Amino acid sequence: MKHKFRLAQWLALGVPALLLGGAYLSQYGFGLFPCEMCWWQRYAHFVALALALVSFAVPPKSLWVALAALAVLASGIIGGFHAGVEYGWWEGLTACASSVDSSSGDPLSAIMNAPLIRCDVAPWTLAGISLAGFNAMISSISALAILVLLAKARRA
Repeated sequence: MKHKFRLAQWLALGVPALLLGGAYLSQYGFGLFPCEMCWWQRYAHFVALALALVSFAVPPKSLWVALAALAVLASGIIGGFHAGVEYGWWEGLTACASSVDSSSGDPLSAIMNAPLIRCDVAPWTLAGISLAGFNAMISSISALAILVLLAKARRA
């Protein structure tokens, strides 16, 4: 059952890498700048990516993969919370965030001209599902799949 462990390991690496890639593509390719809660989701994926990379070199490998799966799940939970804020189901925990580029040399001007990125407004949806909603679904399902594969590999 080594192939189940390897699949879990590659999923733990691939899922956060692809989701982060999609987040950065939406940001830099389509101008959908992240709000503060979007960053929270990314932070969990960064942790998952690092843990998955560690699993390829440092024993006990299954522990690192399990921790990566939990980090992916954390991103999914944060995404679910964020989606609920966007859909108006509940209040968010934070104010809106802005991305500030002060490379022009005038920090005050950069702050005053920075776009306001609201956490309670979905900048893009597909079939009524926001990016946070897609992250919630993909991350949660993937994390559960990784944990199931690890459990099956351990039983074998």
